[in-house]
Amino acid sequence: MIARKLSIMPRRISLTLVPAVLVASVLAGCSSTKDDPTAKWTPDRIYTEARDESSSGAYDKAVPLFEKLEGRAAGTPLAQQAQLEKAYAQYKGGEKVQALATLDRFIKLHPASPAMDYALYLKGLVNFNDNLGMFAWLSRQDLSERDQKAAKDSFESFRQVVTRFPDSKYAEDSRLRMQYIVNSLAKYEVHVARYYYDRGAYVAAIARSQTAIKEYQGVPAIRDAMVILIKSYDALNMTQLRDDAQRVMESTYGKDSELTLSSDKKDSWWKLW
Repeated sequence: MIARKLSIMPRRISLTLVPAVLVASVLAGCSSTKDDPTAKWTPDRIYTEARDESSSGAYDKAVPLFEKLEGRAAGTPLAQQAQLEKAYAQYKGGEKVQALATLDRFIKLHPASPAMDYALYLKGLVNFNDNLGMFAWLSRQDLSERDQKAAKDSFESFRQVVTRFPDSKYAEDSRLRMQYIVNSLAKYEVHVARYYYDRGAYVAAIARSQTAIKEYQGVPAIRDAMVILIKSYDALNMTQLRDDAQRVMESTYGKDSELTLSSDKKDSWWKLW
């Protein structure tokens, strides 16, 4: 299945703005300095300038403008919009830690926001790594615990989008990314199992294969886990366990299933299924 790639550039969320009089009073109460070129700008102008900078890729310039708008329009829907778009600019600018902090604050302060689905989706994107599961193939090294944690955090954010907002325009893309994450984590376990098998450490290969089969059922990588499991049992002359695993393999993938491992083909995440 090839996912339809979605545009993640945030659009202005349709929130009901407070009366202009209130916005004006907020502006009047904010002090400014002579060195601030935005001192006399209206919130709409700040927003427009920030959006222009973000759209052109000048995220380092967009972030402080969104922050300024957050302060001047505090307590209004426009401030919420600024917060979300600041998180997006931070994410695109490579400031992932800051983006996550901004999104966590938004989620905590605005639990009933009509843009909550987008906030959760963006949080999932910040933690999402479309090379997940491929580092081991490239460097022959295990994935770090940090990469696995980020993947699981990403999965949880996408899961919330799907379960809490099933009709959201971000739901389908979230489902596809969840599938990718699960299969990639399974691939990591399978890669480690293959590493042990190739070096004759069959007991360790069996343990990692069983972990993949138990924790990541129903994903493509599990077929390789079954192959390694069967071959490891055979190498240890554990014939009954080997035959049991072989029967499971045949019932799942057909009696003509060959005990061959798939190649380490590195498809893009949206071409995985």
